[in-house]
Amino acid sequence: MQCQSGAGLHRMAYREWGDARNPRVLVCVHGLTRSARDFDILAGALCDRYRVVCPDVAGRGDSDWLADARLYTTPQYVGDMVTLIARLDVAEVHWVGTSMGALIGMSLAALAHAPITRLVMNDAGPVLAKAALERIAGYVGLAPEFSSFAEAARYVRSITSSFGPHSEAEWHFLCETVLRGSDADGWRLHYDPRIGAAFRATLPGKDIELWETYEALRCPTLVAHGETSDLLTRETCERMRARGPKAEVVEFAGVGHAPTLMHEDQIAVLREFLTAG
Repeated sequence: MQCQSGAGLHRMAYREWGDARNPRVLVCVHGLTRSARDFDILAGALCDRYRVVCPDVAGRGDSDWLADARLYTTPQYVGDMVTLIARLDVAEVHWVGTSMGALIGMSLAALAHAPITRLVMNDAGPVLAKAALERIAGYVGLAPEFSSFAEAARYVRSITSSFGPHSEAEWHFLCETVLRGSDADGWRLHYDPRIGAAFRATLPGKDIELWETYEALRCPTLVAHGETSDLLTRETCERMRARGPKAEVVEFAGVGHAPTLMHEDQIAVLREFLTAG
């Protein structure tokens, strides 16, 4: 599909599961350096109840890179998602967002007349810890090319070890979906490396606080929290229970930033929340 930015037009790719005629739509949006493929397992588990739509945010996966790297910001992503929902021709959607995808969902859901009627925020909230942002800034956009898939996969696992325990097959999936290339020509990560420069250019000297946006939410909200997450703290989760939409909070043991939503215990929690409304 085609979207617009201040620098022109760009294509945003998306993957879709389930019956295209189903009026119940679930939009799933990935994290900063991930892709739509992250939701393959979740989408497969929920497509009997939903038309599930998972976009590659601009600059990632099969979507176009933006002409102006300064546009890799939440307002641009929100605009693209409004275009996507219009393309789907539905008045409302449920939303699952991981990390950056959660912040895009929160920003969209806080707007007047927002189409999001049920929101899952996967390991992100209205306070983003400075230390975690600096950790991410230390690797985003800086990866070299790799001479083999095995070398590239070791790198991906090193920067995503906080996802928690996964089988070798699951790790292979989590690596292969964010890599492009071949052993003959070399391997690279799937996203525009200029995203890293844009991310670092907006780093503050303290925690980012977005309480005004969070408190504007009016839809039922679930927060999925990784027990050892460095981006979303338990203290912030407790405040989210008491403020704004008074979110439900579930914590997944043995996981940091962020739960991959691939395992049945995590999927079951989301299924129960999403299908309750």
